[in-house]
Amino acid sequence: MGSSRVMSKAARWFSTKRSKLSLPEDAPPAPEGGRDRMEVLWEVFRHFDQDRDGRISCNELRASFVSVGEEMPVAAAEAAIADLDSDGDRLLDFEDFVRLMERGGGKEEEELRMAFEMFEAVKGSGRITPRGLQRMLSRLGDDRSMEECTAMIRAYDLDGDGQLDFHEFHQMMN
Repeated sequence: MGSSRVMSKAARWFSTKRSKLSLPEDAPPAPEGGRDRMEVLWEVFRHFDQDRDGRISCNELRASFVSVGEEMPVAAAEAAIADLDSDGDRLLDFEDFVRLMERGGGKEEEELRMAFEMFEAVKGSGRITPRGLQRMLSRLGDDRSMEECTAMIRAYDLDGDGQLDFHEFHQMMN
């Protein structure tokens, strides 16, 4: 199989249509301030780096996809890592991960879309509910009460429906 074909298969796993990569680890920022792009990317990287060794292994990559309901075959994970690994250790460091996220012209909106999709309580619903926020934060080891999650959402809920749509999430992150 040619390298462009391997890259094509690997890149497919990171498209916004197939995956939900981003996952902020801390509570959403206070209304007064937002997070810069590298801070968000670092939080996403830390979600993938489950053993906190500063590198993402094939198993960690696959486990991250499984956590959002996506199966990633070993071969696809290995191909993705081989395509992105800059030092040949078969692991992705943060710089490799940043290159991954900058593919496709560095489209910030695509990165935000991936982050947003991670928090959707119901896949494809287009809404982040307090329950979905609570569940995802809990998976990250940040146990928050339902009241805290409701308050976090309320701070950015522009239409007052008690949930965040992508536009509201985008405002929160910027």
